[in-house]
Amino acid sequence: MKYCQIVMGPAGTGKSTYCQTIQEHCAASGRSVHVINLDPAAEAFKYQIDADVRDLISVDEVMDELGMGPNGGLLYCMEYLAESIEWFQEILRNFGEDDYVLLDCPGQIELYSHIPVMRRVVDVLRSEGFNVAGVYTIDAMFVTDAAKLLSGNLAALSAMVHLELPHVNVLTKCDLVEEATYEPLLSASGEALARNLAKATGPRFRRLNGAIASLLDDYNMVSFVPLDPTTESSVDYALAVVDACMQYGEDMEPKEPKMDESDAFSGDAAAGAAAMADE
Repeated sequence: MKYCQIVMGPAGTGKSTYCQTIQEHCAASGRSVHVINLDPAAEAFKYQIDADVRDLISVDEVMDELGMGPNGGLLYCMEYLAESIEWFQEILRNFGEDDYVLLDCPGQIELYSHIPVMRRVVDVLRSEGFNVAGVYTIDAMFVTDAAKLLSGNLAALSAMVHLELPHVNVLTKCDLVEEATYEPLLSASGEALARNLAKATGPRFRRLNGAIASLLDDYNMVSFVPLDPTTESSVDYALAVVDACMQYGEDMEPKEPKMDESDAFSGDAAAGAAAMADE
């Protein structure tokens, strides 16, 4: 089985930084992660890419040749990708069993709500033997504004329903916010969100706020995995949650650890390692 995270979220919420963080974290532990850029408006990367949609079409080319604006140009590029999906299929066929891929996607919400491009991408991934999970990035600064938090939650819910994927909300940029600011959110309920909304909106919105919060509760969307890219344990935890979401590693054969002669175990330690490998 092959695995793929579709990394989504509004512009500026740290999708590319998330991909960089996961790739570097896995490389440090000897685990290979491939990244494909699906943003035709991307300018530069801090991570190693295995494929780039700009080799097929880019927003700059569309703006120059067709006179479109940035948003219209991006949507045109993504529709062109859907029409030329064989390009994407050929890239996916270069990956082998147990390969792990991140898709760094554009931030336009239309792509995850009503335009079928990303749904087509999901269908192709599944047809090529990938287990797929959606990772929706939300800026930790959103937690200080109830209305922004609600908007981010609804956008994430729209993406989950449209793409029909196992889904994880990742709270990014936690290194820029005091933990006390976002920590209560990690175990919050829809009722708590409704209370916060009541403080920010008028009484006439109370029933609407309650209904929306209840909806988000039903889909378990009022929950977040915090990600501080500067803390190894935080990255480890976020990756473990997404791995579990798409059942990464469940069909892999356990392997005994390789040791140099200079690192020989004592008898008890060696027995313990063998027992772990057999579990």
